[in-house]
Amino acid sequence: MLVQLACVPLYIRFLGIEAYGLIGFYLMLQAVLQVLDLGVSPTINRAMARYSVQPRKADEARDLVRTLEVAYWLIGIVASVALVAASPWMASHWIKSAIPLRTITQALTLMGVLAAFQWPVSFYQGGLMGLHKQVLFNVVRIISATLSNGGAVLVLWLVSPTIQAFFLWLVATNAVVVVMWTTFLWKSLPAATRASQFDFSLVRNMGRFAAGMSGIVAFSLILGQADKVILSRVLSLRVFSYYTVGGMFGAGLVMIVSSVFSIIYPRLSALVAQGDEQGVIRLYHGSTQLMAVLILPLAAVLAFFSTDILQLWTRNSDVARHAGPIATLLVAGSAVNGLMNLPYALQLAYGWTSLGLSITISLTIIVIPALLFVATHYGAMGAAFVFFGLQVINMLVGLPLTHRRLLRREMTTWLLRDVGPPSAASLLAVGIARIVVPSQMSPITTLAALMATFLAALIAAALLAPDIRERLRVKLSNILLDYA
Repeated sequence: MLVQLACVPLYIRFLGIEAYGLIGFYLMLQAVLQVLDLGVSPTINRAMARYSVQPRKADEARDLVRTLEVAYWLIGIVASVALVAASPWMASHWIKSAIPLRTITQALTLMGVLAAFQWPVSFYQGGLMGLHKQVLFNVVRIISATLSNGGAVLVLWLVSPTIQAFFLWLVATNAVVVVMWTTFLWKSLPAATRASQFDFSLVRNMGRFAAGMSGIVAFSLILGQADKVILSRVLSLRVFSYYTVGGMFGAGLVMIVSSVFSIIYPRLSALVAQGDEQGVIRLYHGSTQLMAVLILPLAAVLAFFSTDILQLWTRNSDVARHAGPIATLLVAGSAVNGLMNLPYALQLAYGWTSLGLSITISLTIIVIPALLFVATHYGAMGAAFVFFGLQVINMLVGLPLTHRRLLRREMTTWLLRDVGPPSAASLLAVGIARIVVPSQMSPITTLAALMATFLAALIAAALLAPDIRERLRVKLSNILLDYA
């Protein structure tokens, strides 16, 4: 995350804010393509988590990976060819920019080629997470992010400051990275007594869960990316780039949320497979408090000080002025969405996909017309308001419905013990700081004030989260005993 955030100002400096909008368009395109995932990534995650507590089924686990891997690559290749073929049309009919048409077409063509290598990554990541290989997962992601982003900066600086050079570098590095993901997943699988083989019957056995996940993933991505798709068509590439930069704030939170989710979801799945309900309850509440402490203080700082941080980050007052208010709303919405990730993980661990599918379909019916209206009349800010409202509605509807069926007596605890106190602590600490800290300060003073505000909010949130506070007390006691 830090590598990516550090590189964004450099991309804007070398390429210009309008060309950076093409990077934002690719990020949107990459997310939209996940509709074709058909629920495979979360399915392989859950399946590997269940196989991890069933060592006698090693052959079956490897057969499932082989079967889904073949299907996944075929879908990715077809999608890549389609994108390359559609590049001239998208360049002339979709993108609104002063950049030469030939340059846009070449960039879009490279995006299509890049998709073939980036597409399978989520499959291999899901498998490693299901096998509880979080450390290996993070090592590969760090290497990938450093090669892709750090190398791209060097290429733009030393070779050619063009959008074509940027995407050519990503194609080359991602071709190497996908080989790494493939190798590590297969080496992490349990040893088998025979060679793995294609067995479609294994897919049929989990077809209901995969079908439900396919619908959830498809409609969730429509909800999550509809604002960007519509804005990329309605707004100029320059204005769309402001929305993309504002969205980077929310993306930072999403990366933290996905890290916690990727650890907790397979563990919940394993506990459900073992029938350990008390273990599920303990993990659910403990992980909810962890999520709240990790994201709420950071979200509050990013939301209250969005313009100041953008100025400090990009050193571009125009970007900070236009993207700051957008970032505030997108961060707030991402924080609410992050808190709902663990109730969602609980649903998936029990194999209950119908609730998530029903909610996402209903919200899609409401949100798409709303986005079309506000994007046309109110631009990027209107779309940001819709995104925030969508997440609030999702929580108000999804949380009580989840607890009507699963862990029925735990919703009050979730609200009043797990989420409420850390939320209040974060908002109070950062709200006071926003009143006290002046807007016009030197960069070093601003950075120091932001860090102090975040640490104060983080400590307050941790102390008001009972499970986190107890863990900190035990840890501190052990440290003091070691020194005694």
